[in-house]
Amino acid sequence: MYSSNSSTSERPQGSADVPVGEDRTRDRVLATVLEDGPISAAELGKSLQLTPAAVRRHLDALTERGLIEVKSMARQATGAGRPARRYVVSQGGQERLGDDYLPIAVEALRDLETYAGKEAVDAFVARRFEPMEKRYSQELEGIESLEDRAEKIAELLSADGFVGYTREAGLTGQLAMNQAITPSMRAAMAAVQLCQGHCPVLGLAKEFPQFCEHETGMFSRLLGVDVRRLSTLATGGHVCTTHIPLGRFQQANPGEKRVRVKSTRQEKLR
Repeated sequence: MYSSNSSTSERPQGSADVPVGEDRTRDRVLATVLEDGPISAAELGKSLQLTPAAVRRHLDALTERGLIEVKSMARQATGAGRPARRYVVSQGGQERLGDDYLPIAVEALRDLETYAGKEAVDAFVARRFEPMEKRYSQELEGIESLEDRAEKIAELLSADGFVGYTREAGLTGQLAMNQAITPSMRAAMAAVQLCQGHCPVLGLAKEFPQFCEHETGMFSRLLGVDVRRLSTLATGGHVCTTHIPLGRFQQANPGEKRVRVKSTRQEKLR
Protein backbone atom coordinates (compact mmCIF):
# COMPACT_ATOMS: atom_id res chain seq x y z
CA MET A 1 0.00 0.00 0.00
CA TYR A 2 2.72 2.44 0.92
CA SER A 3 5.50 1.75 -1.55
CA SER A 4 3.38 1.73 -4.70
CA ASN A 5 2.51 5.43 -4.54
CA SER A 6 4.51 6.75 -1.62
CA SER A 7 8.10 7.50 -0.82
CA THR A 8 9.86 4.93 -3.01
CA SER A 9 7.80 5.51 -6.15
CA GLU A 10 8.53 9.25 -6.31
CA ARG A 11 12.25 9.46 -5.75
CA PRO A 12 13.70 12.95 -5.83
CA GLN A 13 16.67 13.79 -8.00
CA GLY A 14 19.85 12.27 -6.69
CA SER A 15 18.22 9.37 -4.79
CA ALA A 16 18.73 6.70 -7.44
CA ASP A 17 21.76 5.40 -5.57
CA VAL A 18 19.80 4.76 -2.36
CA PRO A 19 20.04 1.01 -1.58
CA VAL A 20 16.84 -1.02 -1.93
CA GLY A 21 16.98 -2.05 1.73
CA GLU A 22 17.28 1.59 2.77
CA ASP A 23 14.25 2.47 0.65
CA ARG A 24 12.20 -0.33 2.17
CA THR A 25 13.11 0.78 5.68
CA ARG A 26 12.03 4.31 4.77
CA ASP A 27 8.68 2.90 3.65
CA ARG A 28 8.35 1.15 7.02
CA VAL A 29 9.06 4.43 8.81
CA LEU A 30 6.42 6.22 6.71
CA ALA A 31 3.90 3.42 7.31
CA THR A 32 4.50 3.56 11.08
CA VAL A 33 4.10 7.35 11.17
CA LEU A 34 0.90 6.95 9.15
CA GLU A 35 -0.55 4.32 11.48
CA ASP A 36 0.75 5.49 14.88
CA GLY A 37 1.28 9.24 14.49
CA PRO A 38 1.77 11.52 16.28
CA ILE A 39 4.85 9.48 17.18
CA SER A 40 8.27 10.45 18.53
CA ALA A 41 11.62 9.48 17.06
CA ALA A 42 12.34 7.35 20.13
CA GLU A 43 9.04 5.48 19.77
CA LEU A 44 9.76 4.89 16.08
CA GLY A 45 13.18 3.47 16.87
CA LYS A 46 11.76 1.13 19.47
CA SER A 47 8.92 -0.01 17.23
CA LEU A 48 11.11 -0.68 14.19
CA GLN A 49 14.29 -1.67 16.12
CA LEU A 50 16.35 1.09 14.48
CA THR A 51 19.21 3.09 15.94
CA PRO A 52 18.62 6.76 16.76
CA ALA A 53 20.91 7.75 13.88
CA ALA A 54 18.97 5.59 11.40
CA VAL A 55 15.62 6.94 12.58
CA ARG A 56 16.85 10.53 12.28
CA ARG A 57 18.18 9.88 8.76
CA HIS A 58 14.86 8.52 7.54
CA LEU A 59 12.79 11.17 9.29
CA ASP A 60 14.93 13.94 7.81
CA ALA A 61 14.57 12.45 4.31
CA LEU A 62 10.78 12.09 4.60
CA THR A 63 10.46 15.60 6.05
CA GLU A 64 12.57 17.09 3.27
CA ARG A 65 10.30 15.47 0.69
CA GLY A 66 7.19 16.86 2.35
CA LEU A 67 5.72 13.47 3.28
CA ILE A 68 5.80 13.98 7.05
CA GLU A 69 5.91 16.96 9.40
CA VAL A 70 6.65 17.74 13.03
CA LYS A 71 3.90 18.39 15.56
CA SER A 72 4.95 20.07 18.80
CA MET A 73 2.77 18.72 21.60
CA ALA A 74 2.61 19.56 25.31
CA ARG A 75 3.99 16.87 27.57
CA GLN A 76 1.03 15.04 29.12
CA ALA A 77 2.66 14.10 32.40
CA THR A 78 3.34 17.56 33.78
CA GLY A 79 2.49 19.95 30.99
CA ALA A 80 5.82 21.67 31.66
CA GLY A 81 9.08 21.83 29.76
CA ARG A 82 9.75 21.95 26.05
CA PRO A 83 6.98 20.59 23.81
CA ALA A 84 7.56 17.02 22.64
CA ARG A 85 8.43 16.66 18.93
CA ARG A 86 6.18 14.12 17.26
CA TYR A 87 5.78 13.19 13.62
CA VAL A 88 2.64 12.84 11.49
CA VAL A 89 2.03 12.35 7.78
CA SER A 90 1.59 15.76 6.18
CA GLN A 91 -1.39 16.81 4.07
CA GLY A 92 0.88 16.60 1.04
CA GLY A 93 1.95 13.11 2.08
CA GLN A 94 -1.65 12.00 2.46
CA GLU A 95 -2.47 13.25 -1.01
CA ARG A 96 0.56 11.54 -2.55
CA LEU A 97 -0.37 8.15 -1.09
CA GLY A 98 -2.40 7.26 -4.16
CA ASP A 99 -4.02 10.15 -6.02
CA ASP A 100 -3.93 9.16 -9.71
CA TYR A 101 -7.73 9.32 -9.93
CA LEU A 102 -8.09 12.70 -8.25
CA PRO A 103 -8.17 15.34 -11.03
CA ILE A 104 -10.78 13.47 -13.09
CA ALA A 105 -12.91 12.54 -10.07
CA VAL A 106 -12.96 16.09 -8.69
CA GLU A 107 -13.81 17.52 -12.11
CA ALA A 108 -16.63 15.00 -12.56
CA LEU A 109 -18.19 15.90 -9.20
CA ARG A 110 -17.85 19.60 -9.95
CA ASP A 111 -19.72 19.10 -13.20
CA LEU A 112 -22.37 17.04 -11.43
CA GLU A 113 -22.87 19.82 -8.88
CA THR A 114 -23.00 22.48 -11.61
CA TYR A 115 -25.56 20.76 -13.81
CA ALA A 116 -27.60 18.79 -11.26
CA GLY A 117 -27.08 20.61 -7.96
CA LYS A 118 -25.66 19.73 -4.55
CA GLU A 119 -28.48 17.24 -3.98
CA ALA A 120 -27.13 15.13 -6.84
CA VAL A 121 -23.65 15.09 -5.30
CA ASP A 122 -25.12 14.14 -1.94
CA ALA A 123 -27.09 11.29 -3.55
CA PHE A 124 -23.96 10.10 -5.37
CA VAL A 125 -21.90 10.01 -2.15
CA ALA A 126 -24.74 8.26 -0.28
CA ARG A 127 -24.86 5.53 -2.95
CA ARG A 128 -21.11 5.10 -2.70
CA PHE A 129 -21.39 4.20 0.99
CA GLU A 130 -24.37 1.84 0.61
CA PRO A 131 -22.42 -1.30 -0.44
CA MET A 132 -19.70 -0.50 2.11
CA GLU A 133 -22.26 -0.23 4.91
CA LYS A 134 -23.98 -3.44 3.83
CA ARG A 135 -20.68 -5.34 3.77
CA TYR A 136 -19.62 -3.98 7.17
CA SER A 137 -23.03 -4.75 8.66
CA GLN A 138 -22.73 -8.38 7.61
CA GLU A 139 -19.26 -8.62 9.16
CA LEU A 140 -20.62 -7.20 12.44
CA GLU A 141 -23.39 -9.77 12.82
CA GLY A 142 -23.16 -11.54 16.17
CA ILE A 143 -20.78 -8.98 17.71
CA GLU A 144 -22.59 -7.43 20.68
CA SER A 145 -19.92 -5.51 22.58
CA LEU A 146 -19.70 -1.92 21.40
CA GLU A 147 -15.91 -1.91 21.80
CA ASP A 148 -15.64 -5.11 19.75
CA ARG A 149 -17.87 -3.66 17.04
CA ALA A 150 -15.68 -0.55 16.86
CA GLU A 151 -12.56 -2.73 16.70
CA LYS A 152 -14.07 -4.78 13.87
CA ILE A 153 -14.94 -1.62 11.93
CA ALA A 154 -11.33 -0.46 12.35
CA GLU A 155 -10.14 -3.79 10.99
CA LEU A 156 -12.45 -3.49 7.98
CA LEU A 157 -11.35 0.09 7.37
CA SER A 158 -7.71 -1.01 7.33
CA ALA A 159 -8.52 -3.66 4.74
CA ASP A 160 -10.08 -0.90 2.63
CA GLY A 161 -6.99 1.31 2.87
CA PHE A 162 -8.07 3.70 5.66
CA VAL A 163 -5.53 2.50 8.27
CA GLY A 164 -8.15 2.09 10.99
CA TYR A 165 -7.55 1.58 14.69
CA THR A 166 -9.24 2.31 18.02
CA ARG A 167 -8.03 3.90 21.22
CA GLU A 168 -9.52 4.31 24.66
CA ALA A 169 -11.02 7.69 25.50
CA GLY A 170 -13.07 9.09 28.37
CA LEU A 171 -11.30 9.83 31.65
CA THR A 172 -7.51 10.01 31.41
CA GLY A 173 -4.56 11.42 33.33
CA GLN A 174 -5.18 13.25 36.59
CA LEU A 175 -8.92 13.42 35.94
CA ALA A 176 -9.08 9.62 36.00
CA MET A 177 -7.62 9.62 39.51
CA ASN A 178 -10.14 12.12 40.85
CA GLN A 179 -11.88 10.39 43.77
CA ALA A 180 -14.89 12.68 43.45
CA ILE A 181 -15.92 10.98 40.22
CA THR A 182 -18.33 8.17 41.06
CA PRO A 183 -18.43 4.77 39.30
CA SER A 184 -21.69 5.72 37.58
CA MET A 185 -20.09 8.93 36.29
CA ARG A 186 -17.09 6.99 35.03
CA ALA A 187 -19.39 4.57 33.21
CA ALA A 188 -21.28 7.45 31.63
CA MET A 189 -18.03 9.07 30.44
CA ALA A 190 -16.48 5.88 29.06
CA ALA A 191 -15.73 6.12 25.37
CA VAL A 192 -13.63 4.76 22.55
CA GLN A 193 -12.30 6.58 19.51
CA LEU A 194 -12.34 5.14 16.01
CA CYS A 195 -9.37 6.53 14.08
CA GLN A 196 -8.34 6.53 10.44
CA GLY A 197 -4.74 7.35 9.62
CA HIS A 198 -5.26 7.58 5.87
CA CYS A 199 -8.08 8.59 3.54
CA PRO A 200 -8.07 7.17 0.00
CA VAL A 201 -10.56 9.87 -1.07
CA LEU A 202 -8.91 12.79 0.75
CA GLY A 203 -8.76 15.01 -2.32
CA LEU A 204 -12.49 14.56 -2.86
CA ALA A 205 -13.42 14.97 0.81
CA LYS A 206 -11.53 18.27 1.04
CA GLU A 207 -13.80 19.79 -1.59
CA PHE A 208 -16.96 17.77 -0.93
CA PRO A 209 -17.64 17.39 2.84
CA GLN A 210 -20.49 15.02 2.04
CA PHE A 211 -17.95 12.18 2.08
CA CYS A 212 -17.11 12.79 5.74
CA GLU A 213 -20.74 13.43 6.68
CA HIS A 214 -22.04 10.19 5.15
CA GLU A 215 -19.17 8.17 6.59
CA THR A 216 -19.97 9.49 10.07
CA GLY A 217 -23.63 8.58 9.60
CA MET A 218 -22.61 5.09 8.51
CA PHE A 219 -20.54 4.61 11.67
CA SER A 220 -23.48 5.73 13.82
CA ARG A 221 -25.84 3.25 12.18
CA LEU A 222 -23.35 0.38 12.34
CA LEU A 223 -22.68 0.99 16.03
CA GLY A 224 -26.24 1.84 17.02
CA VAL A 225 -25.25 4.97 18.95
CA ASP A 226 -24.84 8.65 18.20
CA VAL A 227 -21.19 9.37 17.40
CA ARG A 228 -19.29 12.63 17.07
CA ARG A 229 -16.54 13.53 14.60
CA LEU A 230 -13.68 15.21 16.45
CA SER A 231 -11.32 15.72 13.53
CA THR A 232 -10.84 14.85 9.87
CA LEU A 233 -7.90 14.73 7.53
CA ALA A 234 -9.96 16.76 5.07
CA THR A 235 -10.09 19.74 7.46
CA GLY A 236 -6.42 19.60 8.40
CA GLY A 237 -6.31 17.01 11.18
CA HIS A 238 -3.50 14.46 11.26
CA VAL A 239 -6.06 11.68 11.65
CA CYS A 240 -9.82 11.21 11.29
CA THR A 241 -11.24 10.65 14.77
CA THR A 242 -14.78 9.55 15.62
CA HIS A 243 -15.82 9.65 19.30
CA ILE A 244 -17.98 6.70 20.35
CA PRO A 245 -19.67 7.06 23.78
CA LEU A 246 -20.11 3.82 25.68
CA GLY A 247 -22.52 5.29 28.24
CA ARG A 248 -25.13 6.65 25.86
CA PHE A 249 -28.48 5.15 25.03
CA GLN A 250 -28.67 3.04 21.92
CA GLN A 251 -30.65 4.47 19.04
CA ALA A 252 -34.13 2.96 18.86
CA ASN A 253 -37.03 3.04 16.46
CA PRO A 254 -39.99 5.26 17.39
CA GLY A 255 -42.15 3.64 20.06
CA GLU A 256 -39.45 1.24 21.19
CA LYS A 257 -37.97 1.29 24.67
CA ARG A 258 -34.37 2.54 24.56
CA VAL A 259 -31.67 0.34 26.07
CA ARG A 260 -27.99 0.81 26.61
CA VAL A 261 -25.64 -0.92 24.23
CA LYS A 262 -23.89 -3.88 25.79
CA SER A 263 -20.35 -2.92 26.74
CA THR A 264 -17.56 -4.88 28.38
CA ARG A 265 -17.04 -1.93 30.73
CA GLN A 266 -20.57 -1.70 32.06
CA GLU A 267 -23.52 -3.99 32.55
CA LYS A 268 -26.43 -3.75 30.18
CA LEU A 269 -29.40 -1.95 31.79
CA ARG A 270 -32.34 -4.20 32.39
